Amino acid sequence: MTTSPSFAELDALPTETLREQAFAKARAKHDVAFFWSVFKSLPDAGDAASLDGAPNSIGPTVDEAVALWREFEGRDLGDREPLLRAAFIDYLSREN
Repeated sequence: MTTSPSFAELDALPTETLREQAFAKARAKHDVAFFWSVFKSLPDAGDAASLDGAPNSIGPTVDEAVALWREFEGRDLGDREPLLRAAFIDYLSREN
């Protein structure tokens, strides 16, 4: 049984590292719902609105979600960064 990292350990990491780790976990779990929740928090996420967001429907795949994220890479997250950091930390803190 592995234990999740503590909040302090995760909070000490840069946002990009948190994102990488959270995305790796979500990809491994095929968790489209996590990606959708992240995209809804992005500034100017108009392209993300084309995803239907229903995790049990036929719609976006994890690979499509990762590709969409790449469009946002390198952009300033502005005042949304704390919200995204919190989402990444929360996701990485979960046991499963």
